[in-house]
Amino acid sequence: MTAVLEFDDVHFAYTNLPEALRGITFAVPKGRKVALVGANGAGKTTLLLMCNGMLKPTRGQVRLHGVPLANTTRALREIRKKVGLVFQNSDMQLFAPTVYQDVAFGPLNLGVEHDAIRRIVAASLTAVGLSGFEKRTPHQLSGGEKKRVAIAGILAMEPDVLIFDEPTSSLDPASAEEIMDLLDELNHDGKTIIISTHDVEMAYRWAHDVILMKEGYILCHGPPDEVFHNADLLQEARLKPPVILELFRELSHRGMLDGSQSPKGILEVTDILENTFMRTVSSPVEGSISVCDVGISPRGEILQSVREPGIGFVGAMGTKAKQIIEEERITPDFTYGVIDKCILRALVGGHSLILTSGGMVDHVLQRIRAYGEESGKTIPCLVLPPEKS
Repeated sequence: MTAVLEFDDVHFAYTNLPEALRGITFAVPKGRKVALVGANGAGKTTLLLMCNGMLKPTRGQVRLHGVPLANTTRALREIRKKVGLVFQNSDMQLFAPTVYQDVAFGPLNLGVEHDAIRRIVAASLTAVGLSGFEKRTPHQLSGGEKKRVAIAGILAMEPDVLIFDEPTSSLDPASAEEIMDLLDELNHDGKTIIISTHDVEMAYRWAHDVILMKEGYILCHGPPDEVFHNADLLQEARLKPPVILELFRELSHRGMLDGSQSPKGILEVTDILENTFMRTVSSPVEGSISVCDVGISPRGEILQSVREPGIGFVGAMGTKAKQIIEEERITPDFTYGVIDKCILRALVGGHSLILTSGGMVDHVLQRIRAYGEESGKTIPCLVLPPEKS
């Protein structure tokens, strides 16, 4: 796969301090979700600041689309259009009197015309679910809303790569899940995303690739299954394995499981335990999942699909779907982990509706199809409107 960002033997030291990065080498392919994982002081934030030229290597080279990052004013301006960075503390990024002015700041400095800026700001706020917030004061918003405004300000620059330093820091659990769902949605729209975190649970289930760091070194770089199964490396990095892996490791030590499973969520756990202990004969799935593309369906048809007789559960994925259910005062059953929860309901005879849009529709269908191929359980799936299927 084509590399978007490349680090080649990168070293960096702050003035009068030991090296913060010590020979960092890795590449980020286009369209991937990458998590830098490590304890405090591992060098994660320093590495992220290298991605868009905010810090310059003491030694080594960082390349964007194969071109070494230059340190001239013009080059840095182009780099920061392509690589957007959202800081851990959103207050560091929000400074204007209104949300509109904050989001418009980047395009305005690039000399974009005012009519175009209005369209860009509107599109960016819509993308993060904050339409209508233009006149609000940023510092009166909630933590999750501030984070979304900061993301909108970066999206207004139309970057290829999005960088997030501890994206869920200081957020309540529900807001944290919504931000990670937003990052998934941006990824499905084609963005390459890199985050730093010490939350192993989140990195394990979210990332395509994990880079495990300690004291400026890379200890391991690979798929989450590979990285988080290495208990010795995690201990060296001063991190604990995800709880779900610890549980299954303990069950395998007791001879209750064969030790080869690597579940990432409740769906996988349920299947493994059911297959191991119940040993039931496979039977047809009696439930179903309907998927409504709210991006192309008229509002009346969306509401009709929600009220369809037999629909027992409704899930909303993506900012557009969540905006619609809020406007229509619909209380969804699921707003995160939606696909797996709907699959679980289908397996016990439930009928669910997933509201989503754009590339997320294909993502839903691919996930349901992949589950069927892995488990041998085919789940009936209907796409609305029919011409989308």
